[in-house]
Amino acid sequence: MRRGAGEKRAAAYTNPTSRRKKPIIIGIAAAVLLIAGIGVALALTLGKHKSTDAAKDSSTSSGDAASNPTASGSPTGKIAIVSGTDGSTVTASDGSTFQYSNPFGGTWYWDPTDPYNNAARPQTWSPALNETFNYGVDKIRGVNLGGWLVTEPFIVPALYQTLQSRPTTTGTIIDEWTLVEAMQADTANGGISQLEDHYKTFITEQDFVQIAAAGLNFVRIPLGYWAIEVLDGESFLPKTSWTYFLKAVEWARKYGLRINLDLHALPGSQNGWNHSGRLGTYNVMYGPMGIANAERSLNYIRILAEFISQPEYRDVIAMFGVTNEPQGNQIGLPNLQTYYYAAYNAVRTASGTGAGNGPMVSFHDGFIGLDQWAGYLPNADRASLDSHPYLCFQGQSTNPINSYLTTPCDQWGGSFNSTMAGFGFIVAGEFSNAVTDCGLYVNGVGQGVRYEGTYTTGGPWPTLGNCTTDWLDYQNWDAPTKKAYITFAKASMDALQNWFFWTWKVGNSTAGVVEAPHWSYQLGLQNDWMPTDPRTAVGQCNNANPFTGTLSSWQTGGAGAGSIAPSVQAEFAWPPASISFAGGGASPASLLPSYTQTGPLMTLPTATLTAAASATAKGGSGWFNSADSTGFWEPVATCSYLDPWIGSSVAPPSPLCTGGVGVGVRRGMKQRLNEERVVEARVTAVPTRRR
Repeated sequence: MRRGAGEKRAAAYTNPTSRRKKPIIIGIAAAVLLIAGIGVALALTLGKHKSTDAAKDSSTSSGDAASNPTASGSPTGKIAIVSGTDGSTVTASDGSTFQYSNPFGGTWYWDPTDPYNNAARPQTWSPALNETFNYGVDKIRGVNLGGWLVTEPFIVPALYQTLQSRPTTTGTIIDEWTLVEAMQADTANGGISQLEDHYKTFITEQDFVQIAAAGLNFVRIPLGYWAIEVLDGESFLPKTSWTYFLKAVEWARKYGLRINLDLHALPGSQNGWNHSGRLGTYNVMYGPMGIANAERSLNYIRILAEFISQPEYRDVIAMFGVTNEPQGNQIGLPNLQTYYYAAYNAVRTASGTGAGNGPMVSFHDGFIGLDQWAGYLPNADRASLDSHPYLCFQGQSTNPINSYLTTPCDQWGGSFNSTMAGFGFIVAGEFSNAVTDCGLYVNGVGQGVRYEGTYTTGGPWPTLGNCTTDWLDYQNWDAPTKKAYITFAKASMDALQNWFFWTWKVGNSTAGVVEAPHWSYQLGLQNDWMPTDPRTAVGQCNNANPFTGTLSSWQTGGAGAGSIAPSVQAEFAWPPASISFAGGGASPASLLPSYTQTGPLMTLPTATLTAAASATAKGGSGWFNSADSTGFWEPVATCSYLDPWIGSSVAPPSPLCTGGVGVGVRRGMKQRLNEERVVEARVTAVPTRRR
């Protein structure tokens, strides 16, 4: 999100709805229910529109599971139920049972012996995972799982507040970097295991059940690069969040939800905001380490692309946002587009082109303006634009929420329609119900708020009122206020057409309440200020000309997909000619630290399968395209590198390289940058990975 530094958490997370455990009733009634469940499972299996991989075809079918008493690992003599609809009993991944509640005809599907079966459907009107999702026709109605695998103080405030109050904490905890440092010092309370406790409890299987039951069909999941690896000196917990992302894939598959994998945080930070992992400078495609950090990021994009392009995952992980919210105005549009083209190539090389081959590639607009993207990468295979429209970070007002009921229509509808025509498919990857920046830590820890005149950036900001009494007292909102918020939410949904609300849930603060209520879809449902059926948003803007056309064939993976003209390929060839620095000026890319493609390939692990499943399914190797064998970008031992987080006004090391230089490393005499932009550079040894 574009927040300047947003965050959240809770000592006691806000529980969704309580689980209702239903005992197994022995007798004729139970037998009838079991037989009905078998019928559903058989119908789902026989009614598949497509099969996505050999593992699915060769593994035990749902019909076999239903007829074989032990096919799903159930006690001998009991029939395994692998699917059901509203009112059926589900066995959760932790072994507990609950009643599935979905008023929109959703169908869950989970057979432990056939773990990559994609028969589930979130609602009757949304395609099942084994059916084609027609972009531009089928609507993306989604939510973000913000604050989970990339923490933010305003989404999980109690996590930050609790650590801040501990005697071992020194300094202020403002981002995940400082959070991890505080946890590592807090050994009396479990040390870094506290972060995994957060992963275990903040988002669970029940959240996926509720998301489908809310009429939503997609989840956008922010992931930090540390899910793959970190280098020595980087204060992030490596690899652990990947385990929980795989759980999310399992739960999404079970309840028919598609995933937009969002690479939310890059090494060196792509925007300098706290949700990039570390608040401060940004160093991707900007400053002395801009090229090196971008090349390292391309490694991670490639690793993720190879994994999610495997047949076991590609129908569930349908979209890949390759970089969240880069600072496009400072990076420059040509350089950002060059980086995106390199990322696009990494994904398409991994997956191939054409419908069904790997994910839709999503590019954030970089805050540059949607009109600037018209005509970018014509004939690119399934390329999408991502925009994050927010009202709350603009000028503040004391006007009540009922004065904003048509604002989303007026501000966003026209530009999204024209982008569908001028660029192609566009999705609002983030938006919220907030019209002011009120809310605990919404701008960041200790950053203040514009509305109260305390924001520490820009200004001066006039004091307009008190956030708590004017905007945050949701427990006492009356019926007209709640109705106004529902209308505002519908206007946003209708104007944006394909969207992901930010975010699904916001945790309590240590005060025991949600202190940023406008950002929680779940809280809005629980308190009657979010629409219970998002389809009712259609037509809210009274738009006489919403986008109803057909996307170009190449945008949906059809004819011409991937046939990018040689002139376009040359225009965006890697690397860019130069990189901008803070304070103005630029440096030729050839004079900056860079990596060489001689490193070993790296794959991500798959989920651990049960004994019953492993007999028929393997989960893939982690690397889909065996012909994608060019080495990873890696440092050269004879070259100098700065700290990846050094800042964007520092001079590159001089000399850049000595002795033999590896393939692809650029050499040249160092041109001194303006003295006012030179600070002491921290030249480091060749970085090593923490495995």
